[in-house]
Amino acid sequence: MKLFFKIFSYLFHPIFVPVAGTITYFVITPKYSPLELQSGNILPIFILTVIIPIISFLILKNLGVVSSIFLPGTNERKYPLIIQIALLLMIIIKVIPNNYTLELYFFFVGLLSATMACLFLIFLKFRTSLHMVGLGSFLMFLIALSMHFEINIIFAISLFTLLTGILATARLYLNRHSRAEVLIGFIIGFGSQLLTIKFWL
Repeated sequence: MKLFFKIFSYLFHPIFVPVAGTITYFVITPKYSPLELQSGNILPIFILTVIIPIISFLILKNLGVVSSIFLPGTNERKYPLIIQIALLLMIIIKVIPNNYTLELYFFFVGLLSATMACLFLIFLKFRTSLHMVGLGSFLMFLIALSMHFEINIIFAISLFTLLTGILATARLYLNRHSRAEVLIGFIIGFGSQLLTIKFWL
């Protein structure tokens, strides 16, 4: 069971949420989106939110700033979160305006808000579950897309609700987080997307 939860935590690492949300948007949207528009968003977002953070992590690990990809220590999260905020700002300011999609713009605004909230809590010595922030954000984005485009994707929403529960169980089972850290992480992720939907829904 421990091995299963470890693998599950790797597969649903928050680093994959931005690109997963972007791909999901283009799969779900009924709007016509040419290949140039899709690649103009997906490729730079993949580079900025997956490749660069991995390189940054390796550099920080060599410097002794972080010890694991799961960032177990409270202070270990400070620099990765600051880097993530800078990369999300770059996407909002540079990437999306060149290939503008309203829904994706506010998805990343929500992710930025959630990341900033997590960083703020770090300064208060509180370590939220970034896994739950990520999956909470993705789940609310799915629900919002379903409402916005009036598309029945109840199976996907149900599936990711179940996966969110499994991920929360995994983080608790592996003793990576307390119940409060898991719950607040989910609330931050889910709530950050919920607050942005009034601008595009």
